[in-house]
Amino acid sequence: MPTINIDKQELFEYLDNKYNTEQFRELCFEFGIELEEDTSEEGELAEGERAKLKIDIPANRYDLLCFEGLSRALGIFLGREQTPDYRVAPVSSPFRITVAKECAQVRPFVVGAVLRGVKLTKERYQSFIDLQDKLHNNLCRKRTLVSIGTHDLDTVQGPFTYEARRPEDIKFVPLNQTELMDGRRLIEFYESDMHIRKFLHIIRDSPVYPVIYDANQTVMSLPPLINSEHSKITLDTKNIFIEITATDLTKVNMVLNIMVTMFSGYCAEPFTVEPVEVVYPDGEKIVYPELDLRTMTTSTSYLNGIVGIQKSSEEIVALLKKMSLDATVEKSGGEVVTDLLKKMSLGGKGSGSVENDRISVKLPVTRPDILQECDIAEDLAIAFGYNKIPRAQNNEATVGVALPLNKLADLVRKEMAMAGWTEALTLSLCSHDENFKFLRRPDRGDEAVVLENPKTIEYQVCRSTLLPGLLKTIRENKMHPIPFRVFEVSDVVLKNPARERGAQNERRACALFSSRMAQFEVIQGLLDTVMLSLNVSKVRPGAQGIGYYLEEADIPTYFAGRSANVVYNAEDGSKIVLGSIGVIHPEVLGHYELDYPVSSFEINIEPFL
Repeated sequence: MPTINIDKQELFEYLDNKYNTEQFRELCFEFGIELEEDTSEEGELAEGERAKLKIDIPANRYDLLCFEGLSRALGIFLGREQTPDYRVAPVSSPFRITVAKECAQVRPFVVGAVLRGVKLTKERYQSFIDLQDKLHNNLCRKRTLVSIGTHDLDTVQGPFTYEARRPEDIKFVPLNQTELMDGRRLIEFYESDMHIRKFLHIIRDSPVYPVIYDANQTVMSLPPLINSEHSKITLDTKNIFIEITATDLTKVNMVLNIMVTMFSGYCAEPFTVEPVEVVYPDGEKIVYPELDLRTMTTSTSYLNGIVGIQKSSEEIVALLKKMSLDATVEKSGGEVVTDLLKKMSLGGKGSGSVENDRISVKLPVTRPDILQECDIAEDLAIAFGYNKIPRAQNNEATVGVALPLNKLADLVRKEMAMAGWTEALTLSLCSHDENFKFLRRPDRGDEAVVLENPKTIEYQVCRSTLLPGLLKTIRENKMHPIPFRVFEVSDVVLKNPARERGAQNERRACALFSSRMAQFEVIQGLLDTVMLSLNVSKVRPGAQGIGYYLEEADIPTYFAGRSANVVYNAEDGSKIVLGSIGVIHPEVLGHYELDYPVSSFEINIEPFL
């Protein structure tokens, strides 16, 4: 949880209440945050030093990371003020940022906004800088996803360009420096800087560096490292230009919205932001920021049931407004719900009926953390008060049992282990080559789930077969005497467009035998043992009735003429290809650096449920 330091006197004056420490601690608890320390309690403050409140903020509440956001949210919670109406000023010719196509190599996205007529004080300026640091460290993932640049608009001239140039072609004086540097010199200079050097790795090895220019080709910033001295913000700054570059479009919009909503209250026209138009290389034009409210629909019964309370629709709306959520009731014609509340709110006791109206909730851009109905229910619980939620006994007693699939998997494991085989537990991620190329399997794009941002080349895809893990297990244990008898019963991940998440798990059993000879009969004997334990008998190909048989197949992973499909005659008369069995191809063995022949089988065990 991030911690922020708030000026105690300034906050209490804003809330018009001289809380003592315990009273404010209780207020924090009611609001869902935590007072960690009041520095005025730690002893005498130095001359001129003001007392600070150190407050822990939930990791998902980016809108509370500065004085402006926290004081405003507490003011709304206490009923002292209304949720601000954030708006984008209608401007006929907004400032423009034109994006060069080369930026796609480093940081492809940029957004912007203008805060006009800002009145800065020393405290406000420091809060502005501190919020950027807080966002950089969490939501921006230490500037790897997003980096924020802020400039004195009166020192630069639009339109602006966002380009990517060779380091030696970028020359400017960095913030708070006097030396003119190019990109290479800047990297070298900041190697010894405790603050900036943590971010050098983001672009150090890139052939081009991202850079923001104004209309006069004056460098404004070198994201994600540092701004230019030329456009730095001071206490005299009246108009602030914000540009934010990123590799993630969702995150960059969240960061921009937090920045402008927190400090637009200081603008000449409070809570009003001037837009910036971004022109991408393909000609697409997008105007930022987007401050329209999102709308989510829930119901009285759902919210009451989740929280465990009994409140009317109007009472729920009033509570949600304390959390900056503008809610309205959409009457459902008197529909009543009793069972749900009896079970969830009343612990099975009581009688009567409650409303089940639909509630429309308008979500401000300051609350990107609200994604589902349950997030609204959480805010309702905070507004109502966790300590006030009535205690109730859950009379819906249940007994925990293993899932049928897990019981089946345990049975298969037990039989294979009793047959003298050793179980392995391998990683569910592997490289793309291990999953396809090394097994001589083509990737048609409809099987393996590919990771979007793999940390290493070893973990690029979710495995769609158990073979790579077991082959690597044998490779890493070659110092042990042969034969190897290893097996694994675990899940693979396969693409499935019909599923909401686009993929599904499949429970499989896989076994490998390695010795001086392939001894196919050994691996087939284990397969027969597993099938016998599942009460599945062996039948002739084409025969009727429940059973399984081997059907000759040409499978690239296996030696030509020494592979077969394992086919199951199901109870409903359908024929299911469970998997395959065979002697591993020598080329596959070479890829995994194995010296002895290997025979194996891999089957799907889910049809036996």
